[in-house]
Amino acid sequence: MAKIELKQPIIDEISSKVDGAATVVLVDYRGLTVEQDTQLRKQLREAGCEYKVYKNTLMKRAFEGTDFSQLDGLLDGPSAIAVSKEDATAPIRILSKMAKDVEAIEFKGAVVEGVFYDVDGIKSLASIPSREELISKLLGSLQSPVTNLARVLNQIAEKGDSVAEA
Repeated sequence: MAKIELKQPIIDEISSKVDGAATVVLVDYRGLTVEQDTQLRKQLREAGCEYKVYKNTLMKRAFEGTDFSQLDGLLDGPSAIAVSKEDATAPIRILSKMAKDVEAIEFKGAVVEGVFYDVDGIKSLASIPSREELISKLLGSLQSPVTNLARVLNQIAEKGDSVAEA
């Protein structure tokens, strides 16, 4: 059996993970303790993201012909990928938060919705609030004028009652 035949299932696994993905983030994970790695994987999994370490050559093969081939030049040294199909900024936010406490995590690059981001670009993306946070802010700002209107109408009604009593 040829080596290629042994590697093909892994290439197919990577391809299926990145197929339809909104985001693929490439990180250097050297120096992470088992406890830190476990915590990182848990946080990513809870956000609907996948995180796994693969050989660079297999990732290059899986990325061929996709937007994620933009990461090929960064596939050097130990590399792990975090993949999200739903929330485009979730893996970046989680990895950035973890990187503040754990110096071992180093961003290499990311492709978000087809666009390549270097380390500086990733830092700016990390500051974007989650979809849920944005929706709650929108609802809060929509609710505020309605609450104020209700308060004013209530005050007018109370004044109307006191005028009617007199």
